[in-house]
Amino acid sequence: MNRRCIRVGPAVLLVLLFVLLACGSAYVGGPEKSPIDLDVTVEILDNGLKVILLEDHSVPVISYQTFFRVGSRNERPGITGISHFLEHMMFNGAERYGPKEFDRILEANGGYSNAFTSNDMTAYYEDIASDGLKLVIDLDTDRMASLALDPKYLESEMGVVMEERRVSIDNSVRGRMREELAALAYKAHPYAWPVLGWMSDLEKIDRDDCVEYFRTYYAPNNAVLNVAGDFDTREALKLIHKYYDGIPSQEPPAPVRTREPEQLGERRAYVHKKAELPEIMIGYKVPDARSEDLYALEVIQQVLVEGESSRLHRKLVRDLGIAVYSYGYYPWRLDRSLFVFGVKIRPGHTTEEAERAIYEVLDEIAREGVTDKELTKAKNALEANFVRSMQTVNGKATKIGRYEIIFGDYNEVIEVPRRYRSVTSDDVKRVAGKYFTEKQRNVVTLVPEA
Repeated sequence: MNRRCIRVGPAVLLVLLFVLLACGSAYVGGPEKSPIDLDVTVEILDNGLKVILLEDHSVPVISYQTFFRVGSRNERPGITGISHFLEHMMFNGAERYGPKEFDRILEANGGYSNAFTSNDMTAYYEDIASDGLKLVIDLDTDRMASLALDPKYLESEMGVVMEERRVSIDNSVRGRMREELAALAYKAHPYAWPVLGWMSDLEKIDRDDCVEYFRTYYAPNNAVLNVAGDFDTREALKLIHKYYDGIPSQEPPAPVRTREPEQLGERRAYVHKKAELPEIMIGYKVPDARSEDLYALEVIQQVLVEGESSRLHRKLVRDLGIAVYSYGYYPWRLDRSLFVFGVKIRPGHTTEEAERAIYEVLDEIAREGVTDKELTKAKNALEANFVRSMQTVNGKATKIGRYEIIFGDYNEVIEVPRRYRSVTSDDVKRVAGKYFTEKQRNVVTLVPEA
């Protein structure tokens, strides 16, 4: 991953962006100028670890983040959920620091840590005062080099993960619908199973599975280290070499070979579950994040589902009164993704009414595009939110880490505002007509049970 210091322009620029957003007027910088400037130091160690250092002395803190190129996409039937499980185990002891010591020591020094696992990546970060750099390097290299995977903690932590699945999927209406939608839409690709894994797999994952998976995917040559904040680059590199050089690389993981075959027609599924109101969830196949249509799809999401002025809210909730609320999301992924729309139905109305209304809105955009006002407002909102997301060192490091994993080049961060500005109504019309078709549609209907 190639990363650079994300330098946002003067504070007045951010204020200007928010004013323009509120006014719904076009951003005056023009499509050729980006408010994002990257100035980082990048070094690849002999063991393959990519190090990206971004000096930012605006506040006396650092954000230390490690991104691994592994997620549920890299799993196989029998060990689904192991990526997320290892995220938990990374806090359960290694050679120098025992179980639960990681967070205890970090917090005792005023720091904070967290982690996440997605379909495509796993990331860990620590935020701490500037003088804590050596400490977080020591903590992180300990678990990268010698994670204990103690059988006693494997069992107890798996119990925690299984309970997490029960709460967020098994006992959640929305969670079960999302799980059903993924399994419906993906017949071959690993996106078919949830990041939390299938319960039967979680019950059987053993230490040997974990040791092999950790050795393969948690090697330095499968990771990107991002450090942003108040430090000296030369001193940081000395410490990084001292602690990381001795961690050996491994054979590169096998690539994900499976590609989802073309969908040949609409697919439907039903979830019967205790609930008060019906709900529908509709997912359309859309391309991976490297597609040239990415930013037009982002604009469509903004126009259709963001806020009470969005088209779906106006039509389904305000005008027709057939929905309690509507929602939508479009996750960026390494392989083909799903653009999802959802509606909770108001008493006295049906899911069929809601479906018809959604398809009318999508057909209208495919025929006519969006208005100039909608387009300008959407692009201003997207750009302002993007710039705002990088106002902290944690936000900068996180954004660059994600873009390095997804796009293979942190420099895409620089291009984001320009790409938002370049989207036209014709782009929106073309993209909506291309992807929001019956052939690529997957529908999950919640059937409430008493």
